[in-house]
Amino acid sequence: MLILLAAFALVPLLLPWAVRLFGARAFYVAAVLPAAAFVHAALQAPAVLGGDIPFETYAWIPSLHINLSMRMDTLGWVLTLIVTGVGALVLLYCRWYFEGHLEGVAQFAAVLLGFAGAMYGLVLTDDMVVLVMLWEVTSVLSYLLIGFYHRRGASRRSALQALLVTTIGGLVMLIGVVLLVIQAGTTSLSGIIADAPTGPVVDAAIVLILVGALSKSAIFPFHFWLPGAMAAPTPVSAYLHAAAMVKAGIYLIARLAPAFALVGPWRPILLGLGAFTMLLGGIQALRETDLKRILAYGTVSQLGFLTVVLGYGTRDAALAGLALLVSHALFKSCLFLIVGVIDRQLSTRDIREISGLGRQAPILATASIIAVCSMAGVIPAIGFVAKESVLGAILVPADGWDIVALVGVIAGSVLTAAYGIRFVWGAFWRKTTPAGEDMPRTEWPVPRAGFALPPVVLAALSLLAGFAAPWLDSALAGYADTVPGGGHEHLALWHGFTPALWVSLATLVGGALVFAGARAIGWEERRRVLPFTAAEAYNATLRGIARLSVAVTRVTQRGSLPIYVGTIFVVFVAAEGTALLASPSWRTQLDAWQSPMQVFVAPLMIIAGLVAVRARKRYTGVVLVSVTGLGMILLFATSGAPDLALTQVLVETVTMVAFALVLRRIPARMGAHNASVWPVARAVLGAAVGLVMAAVAVVATGAREKAPISDTFPELAYRLGHGKNVVNVALVDLRGWDTMGELSVLILAATGVASLVFVTHRADLLSSLSALPEGVRGARRPLVETADGLRRESSGAAGKRAWLVGGGRVRPAERSIMLEVIVRILFHTIMIASIYLLFAGHNLPGGGFAGGLVAGMALVMRYIAGGRYELGAAAPADAGRLLGAGMILAVIAALVPLIFGAAPLTSAVFEADIPVLGHIEFVTSTIFDIGVYLVVIGLVLDVLRSLGAEVDRQLTAQQDAPAEGVAP
Repeated sequence: MLILLAAFALVPLLLPWAVRLFGARAFYVAAVLPAAAFVHAALQAPAVLGGDIPFETYAWIPSLHINLSMRMDTLGWVLTLIVTGVGALVLLYCRWYFEGHLEGVAQFAAVLLGFAGAMYGLVLTDDMVVLVMLWEVTSVLSYLLIGFYHRRGASRRSALQALLVTTIGGLVMLIGVVLLVIQAGTTSLSGIIADAPTGPVVDAAIVLILVGALSKSAIFPFHFWLPGAMAAPTPVSAYLHAAAMVKAGIYLIARLAPAFALVGPWRPILLGLGAFTMLLGGIQALRETDLKRILAYGTVSQLGFLTVVLGYGTRDAALAGLALLVSHALFKSCLFLIVGVIDRQLSTRDIREISGLGRQAPILATASIIAVCSMAGVIPAIGFVAKESVLGAILVPADGWDIVALVGVIAGSVLTAAYGIRFVWGAFWRKTTPAGEDMPRTEWPVPRAGFALPPVVLAALSLLAGFAAPWLDSALAGYADTVPGGGHEHLALWHGFTPALWVSLATLVGGALVFAGARAIGWEERRRVLPFTAAEAYNATLRGIARLSVAVTRVTQRGSLPIYVGTIFVVFVAAEGTALLASPSWRTQLDAWQSPMQVFVAPLMIIAGLVAVRARKRYTGVVLVSVTGLGMILLFATSGAPDLALTQVLVETVTMVAFALVLRRIPARMGAHNASVWPVARAVLGAAVGLVMAAVAVVATGAREKAPISDTFPELAYRLGHGKNVVNVALVDLRGWDTMGELSVLILAATGVASLVFVTHRADLLSSLSALPEGVRGARRPLVETADGLRRESSGAAGKRAWLVGGGRVRPAERSIMLEVIVRILFHTIMIASIYLLFAGHNLPGGGFAGGLVAGMALVMRYIAGGRYELGAAAPADAGRLLGAGMILAVIAALVPLIFGAAPLTSAVFEADIPVLGHIEFVTSTIFDIGVYLVVIGLVLDVLRSLGAEVDRQLTAQQDAPAEGVAP
């Protein structure tokens, strides 16, 4: 089971390549994996039914006692067969559904197979934390599947709606899971069920978990997202909204019922909301004219039915509910696939435009009738067996909620029969116009046999399962017997003339009458009972949140950076000052200085800060502020921290360059447009911040009672990280997760800068044009217009070779031959030095961050000397790809140890004696450091491309614009 789960995680990564290679036939390949999982589950039947439950576990996060545990009991076995069996048929169906329409199908195939894997793990996992994780994975993947037609606004809105509803429900469920796990003392689902905790906290946890289950299974008031999700391709509807995703909530209810069906809030929530949802969905299905939406609201109704039955809390209801779950997966996925065939062949699903298909497509019509008969409960389909068992289990109510369930099930069954008849009539019957004349027969292009095969197979299974009812009874009893309370009901095709049979027949007759009555009064055209729908209420809520956010932003975000910074500082002074004053005692340990360098550097830093406040030119202010950074470099270097000193000097240099690039687009003098206000208040606030921060530092350092954890870092660095440079080992090993978060921040910062500067794209196209072929000379050549609207140099003759490729493109007044010579000589040496720092950093000063900054400084030199074209020649790679590659490499290095049973970021060392080179060592954390190296280079390159090259282009465009407007 764990191997299959791993395959479901890896095989989807290969599907985009398979689709590009084989086209729609790649779905054959995709169907192999769920088919193999189906066969594997089927082969486990003797063990599952014999009580020898297959169980596999792998210690995933031992420190949190979280395991990848897979347990295939009866309930998990049944859901596995549904998820994998229907999944394989749907993937085969996709081969014809997408034939000739392959745009975006590569990603679709991968996501659909990945979703099947997530559902496979969800129904088999025995760890509640892993269940929650897979729960959210299904929400994210369903968002991608529902929004497949991403160019359509309706698809994007429907996908976002489904994501918000199910994700919010999942977050609420997460809180309930945490409470339940704390009370139970274990994350094992089977352990919690076997020894269920009790108490008010458990009751609250169950309510929160049920919120997640109800939102996932589209139970009122969360029902509206499922009809909206019909914007997805039909295979998605057939799989997610009939057999898989919406079954996740039903599965969780069934899983928890044996232990918590007697908890106080359980029955009122599930029986009340389930019965109401069944009626609501059935009534709305009679109003729809789109075949897919008829099935969508029918699915909402059936999910309410399943919620009532599996939440009923008795052994007989559990047995009938599991049979109903199987029948629903078969008949509803069959009907959705049939709608997909009709839609693909006719390009319409509107029953007002379809007439007379039954005689032209007898096989599809027969399959539809069988599936609808199973849905309505007509003998001999499996739906009849399940429905009669449900009525037998709840026909004698014991309390008020039992009466609610009984009334809801009977009334809902009447509506089910009515909209089932409406579906068959709408899709296949010959219709008449309002004037009473026969509508023209819709011409039917005969589909490929393989296209119609999956729904026919599902319809046949619905029929055969009815005859296999005795075997199903013995197979499903393993789950039913875990629910408290005895019972005498059994699954059978014929129980005789029982009260349940008569009630079932009465619902069929009532359904036919309701359908006829709805047709007679034009129910689909009548006004709604309420002036709004649930979807409209959802949209109104979103609009209200948006307006509230705008109002709050209008008040709090005034567009003034001084106000924002001042607010932060005021809060800091008030909060920290109060905490300091409220402290009963201060313990301080002050030294005048620790080294003579502090006596020399500290006054210079203070004086530079004071002078910076009085500076009137921006660049002067930046330089003076940098003095404080340079002072810190001296302090680090003389305090035994060469790594920090090296990094600080590089950061200060890159920061100075970035400031200089930005200053080109703003006034040189401060207050040129808006003078500073309240200088005294600013001075007071600044002094207060400095004093409070100094007090915090003094008090915090004097309050230590235990030995600092950093005292053990040298030993840990050598023993765990196999390195002598404590700083670097801490960054890539001991505190690697912190570094991972910092890498994410760097990537977000780079993306934010690029997004602010680049308007329509992230790449600097002009820089890439300077990657000219060998032999380009330095003299400027005529520019020619290209198809992309940009100007390239012609391939004509040129003058002498320049020191730098882009040197000839720099304005003569801005060009420095001396600088070009120096840069050409030093660039490669600096790059080699950066690589040395990268690999030497584990034992000597350096590391990925310092090495990346050195490489970034080399790029800065190329840009300053040769301009944006030279930058493109020096680094033709896309900055975003460097950032992504670095992050991916760091993540892989962090997670690979999990495969070998070690904790994330665990390092391994490889040693060897090589001739000439001698003894060498390689520590795997170096791979993580290489990721840091690439991210830092990508960050610097992104800053240069956006604040440098793009700003250069904009300035050039502004300067050339007036000249271009002059008449010749």
